[in-house]
Amino acid sequence: MKLEHNFSNQAIDAFIKISALSVLVLWCFSILKPFLLLMVWGGIIATALYPIVIFFSKKTRLSESKVSIVLTIVGVVLLLIPLVALSTGIYTSGTELFLGYQDGTIAIPKPKLSMQEWPIIGNEAYSFMSLASSNLESLLFKYSGEVKVVASKAASIVGSLGGGFIQFIISTIIGGVFMANAAKCERAFILVSNRLTGAHGEDLTKLSKTTIRSVVQGVIGVAVIQTMMAGLGMAVIGLPAPVLGLWLFLVLVFAIIQLPPILVLLPIIFYVFSVDTTTTGVLFAVWCVLVSSSDAILKPILLSRGSHIPMIVILLGALGGMAMSGIVGLFVGAVVLSLTYQLFTVWLNNEAEESSHSIEN
Repeated sequence: MKLEHNFSNQAIDAFIKISALSVLVLWCFSILKPFLLLMVWGGIIATALYPIVIFFSKKTRLSESKVSIVLTIVGVVLLLIPLVALSTGIYTSGTELFLGYQDGTIAIPKPKLSMQEWPIIGNEAYSFMSLASSNLESLLFKYSGEVKVVASKAASIVGSLGGGFIQFIISTIIGGVFMANAAKCERAFILVSNRLTGAHGEDLTKLSKTTIRSVVQGVIGVAVIQTMMAGLGMAVIGLPAPVLGLWLFLVLVFAIIQLPPILVLLPIIFYVFSVDTTTTGVLFAVWCVLVSSSDAILKPILLSRGSHIPMIVILLGALGGMAMSGIVGLFVGAVVLSLTYQLFTVWLNNEAEESSHSIEN
């Protein structure tokens, strides 16, 4: 009877402690929830950039904390430049286009008759471009509903881009704090991992770092390469600088979110066919196809570089995570799926070892 009474007291005591701990954890989560996305981004940035900190620390003989501070300041400045350029560029370009159209110094070129020979959309495209070049006001009035929808979407995108830049600046500062205290952060992560997984904490920490850097190389790196290739092609055909900058940004966004860049390059291809020779249009179209398909070669090379996790696991994790949680999920999904794969592999190996030992005995 006394044993039953002691067991009941211990069970109640454990329940109260677990409940109190759960309340504290939920409370802390609610407090940190507004900053959770920024902290995750900060961790991703710190993990991706920390090898650069180590490199410059060895070259300059400065402490890692000082190099982290300098790198953070440089990163914030580099993020502020496009933010200011985007806001001033939109205002300046919009004003110049409006005034130029009113003065007659800017005009939409008339389409070539050969545009009518395009399959399926030839006649409609020719009529649309003819009306746009001769009477833009009539075209805007005719499609006023669609113009309003596009304008509202564009304003929403510009607003979200500005907010995204600000969030990324804050995340960069948080990442700088993490990099300045990298040893302590890594030790804490290893301790937590050891408590959760036993003796595999250090291996899982290394796997997390390798996976994040692999995704940065295989997704962000490939997106940057595709953007540079697309920019080279658009510069060769003589695309105006404001349009070139906007389309480079769109290509980069499409490549990062794993959509084919050819989707955003199609309007430029149609534009080249309508205002330039057929040979130039064909060459530019072929170049755009090469740009869009280059990830099929580059991604397998870069995505699993330095990692023993199969490339398909990292790729599925990145794509699934992005579909579930946006850009952050691109990294978190790859890390979670890679860690799960590693834990499952360790579990299978342990089971196989135990089976072999039992057979030997």
